Amino acid sequence: MSIRVRMAMGLALAAILVTSIPVFAKGAFDFISITGPGLKGVVQITDASLTEDFFTFANFYDARTNEPAEPGQGYEITRHYKQGVSDVIFDRLHYYPETGFVFYDGIENGESEYDGEWYTADPDIKAVFESALAVQAGSPAQTAKEQPAALPLPSPATLVIALTAGVAVLFGFAFWRRRVSAQ
Repeated sequence: MSIRVRMAMGLALAAILVTSIPVFAKGAFDFISITGPGLKGVVQITDASLTEDFFTFANFYDARTNEPAEPGQGYEITRHYKQGVSDVIFDRLHYYPETGFVFYDGIENGESEYDGEWYTADPDIKAVFESALAVQAGSPAQTAKEQPAALPLPSPATLVIALTAGVAVLFGFAFWRRRVSAQ
């Protein structure tokens, strides 16, 4: 095998490692979009307290409940992650802060055992939700189509992991090359 082919294979392996690290390290949504009463369009929120966990609004394991007779006014929430320069909707739910209920519509392009069910909302989320919504609703809301496409910047931890993986691949390649040429 020529040295150029080996280098290309090493670089391809490094590229695979570097691009897969952010997917496994993140484990959270990039932002949520909210529509509902009193909002003039779609409000997007990146607050980590609302995007960091799948169970932010309700514990789908333990909080299942019967459909309420009158849930009140609710907000439709779509949770997004970025894939390259585009946004992908992961799932959709309805949150009713006044009565403390969540209806989980479900995963956008799939299904789960939580789909189409009612849940009791996490009581601590109401204050966080209303605070984040008040901050964002005060500024002009933009829809996803109106927002400029921007490349997300990797976190410092992701950069360190990617650089470490790249250096490890290069050292492994150099060691392997030396070992092959010594034989």
